[in-house]
Amino acid sequence: MLNQIIQGILLGGYYAILASGLSFLFGVMRIVNLAHGSLAVLAAYLILTLIHHVTSNVVLALVLAMPVMAIGGWLLNRLLLQRSMRGGALVPILATFGLSIVIDNLLFERFGADTQSLASNIGALSYSSWNVHGNLYISQLDVLTFTTAIVVLGVLQGILSYTALGRAIRATAEDPAAVDLIGIDSRAVYSAASAIAMILITLAGVFLAMRATFTPYAGSSQLLFAFETVVIGGVGSLWGTLLGGIVLGLAQSIGAQINPIGFQIAGHAVFLVILIARVYAGEFKSLGIRWSMPRSERPKGVSA
Repeated sequence: MLNQIIQGILLGGYYAILASGLSFLFGVMRIVNLAHGSLAVLAAYLILTLIHHVTSNVVLALVLAMPVMAIGGWLLNRLLLQRSMRGGALVPILATFGLSIVIDNLLFERFGADTQSLASNIGALSYSSWNVHGNLYISQLDVLTFTTAIVVLGVLQGILSYTALGRAIRATAEDPAAVDLIGIDSRAVYSAASAIAMILITLAGVFLAMRATFTPYAGSSQLLFAFETVVIGGVGSLWGTLLGGIVLGLAQSIGAQINPIGFQIAGHAVFLVILIARVYAGEFKSLGIRWSMPRSERPKGVSA
């Protein structure tokens, strides 16, 4: 069981990377990007293409892919997201859903249905592990993934807390109309946020490609894992994505230990329980219902 707990925690690192872009974009623009998973798969295919035609080094391919995806994020915001936001909250959801369908089918048209992976390009890292004690092994790739998640979230927190761009992003997330009045272009801030989100998505894509196989239609499952991680950890919470990823990873890992099909079921069950709890907690708060009645308002004879 200890092995399953450790594996679940490390799996949470991947989910944190996967969900960070989704959580960040929602926190800034209040958009649920349903193309998130498809964009991660697109990044994986971009890195795979760079490896086949430009460089065989995965790290260098990742470095080359990041600015390409960042520019794509900037264009995506300018051409789609900002325009769709003018139509209300539902239009961006429909627009990104349509975008995911377009991306999936274009990838299928270009690369076919064959599964792909970067495991062969990272050598022994794809299967090497450290023997901690007895039958307890820790995957080197999983440790790298978890460490990267902490570093990425830390760097992003630093940008938001200590840079002018970060302060502009936080201010725009609070009140875009107000920042326009003080001379900050909210549209430019949204474009920068979209570019950052795409860089995070690119990181998710490369770890997806290194950890497992993927196909053009793998985006839907990645979106589901990212969405569950964000909800469990708290919508818009930066470090909450790490906590949510760990909780989801633990549920899946322990569920798989109990039953072979428990990997998916346990994760979905934990997500559903937390979602219902959050919904009911929100309803109680909106109705002004307190968990305990103040002493001054209690009728005589009521002690709690």
